[in-house]
Amino acid sequence: MLNRRHLRIKVLQALYAFFQSEEENFNRTEKEMIGALDRIYDLYLYLLLSFEELKTVAEMQMEDRKNKIRPDAEDLNPNMRFVENRLFAQLESSKQLRRAAEEHKVSWIGDANREMFKKIFAQVRESEAFFSYMSAESNSYEDDQQFALNLFKTDIANSELIYHFFEEKSIHWLDDIDLACSMVLKTIKSAKEDEAPEILPLFKDPEDEIPFVKTLLRKTIVHDKDNIALIDELTKNWEIDRIAKMDIILMKMAITEFQEFNNIPTKVTLNEYIEISKFYSTPKSNGFINGILDRAIERLAQDNKIKKTGRGLIS
Repeated sequence: MLNRRHLRIKVLQALYAFFQSEEENFNRTEKEMIGALDRIYDLYLYLLLSFEELKTVAEMQMEDRKNKIRPDAEDLNPNMRFVENRLFAQLESSKQLRRAAEEHKVSWIGDANREMFKKIFAQVRESEAFFSYMSAESNSYEDDQQFALNLFKTDIANSELIYHFFEEKSIHWLDDIDLACSMVLKTIKSAKEDEAPEILPLFKDPEDEIPFVKTLLRKTIVHDKDNIALIDELTKNWEIDRIAKMDIILMKMAITEFQEFNNIPTKVTLNEYIEISKFYSTPKSNGFINGILDRAIERLAQDNKIKKTGRGLIS
């Protein structure tokens, strides 16, 4: 599920595109931002469906070996452990997963994708983890579940072929893959032998989180001139044109959040944007942003523009 930091990052990406565009179309920016959030769920579904694809490839190869002109004993009586993995079966039979995939129009259908999974399975077959799993004497549900976790971490989540597929779909998906992978791992770990894995929702509380991103986007744009004026005032020793654009947008968002969300502590907002800057701006940005936002909090509080509803939310 999405957390607030990831939501802020999606707003940041949308605002960066908006302020870079010559055509400042707010409605389109908001629609594209919500679409980008939905596509994170597509990524999660694609990854979950990967297990079924690998199982299908394994079954096809076993059938091909049985139909050889001179099949040997191993061809005729193959080790079925991989294709009979109970966690794979639970995902394949999950009505919840099937329904979500159909609603989001997510599938691996297509010859190119089938070839991709043949290559991935060839790598899987050569791994030590595969050999250990296929030859182990123990054959419990927990063994199947642990193998699925290892398979995902090693051969699916880190597959260059799958990365390339996602990159072709959306340039932003590589920013989202860690979150989607964590959702997949949580799903696998939630499974029990008598209880299918839980297919997670994208939002923990859509009635709270969707308004959060829309309000943050909208208000940052609406108050752009005021935010720029405050940043300009607080950076008197700097020419604003020389400050990194990403730093300016991050500070605009933080200043907006200080004022618009009375239930988010200022310290939480401050720390979140400092952390985001470490990944999305220059190496020295976090210290610079920290200093400017500290002064922004002081100025906004003096002007009575920060109004928090809970005890200790200003500090």
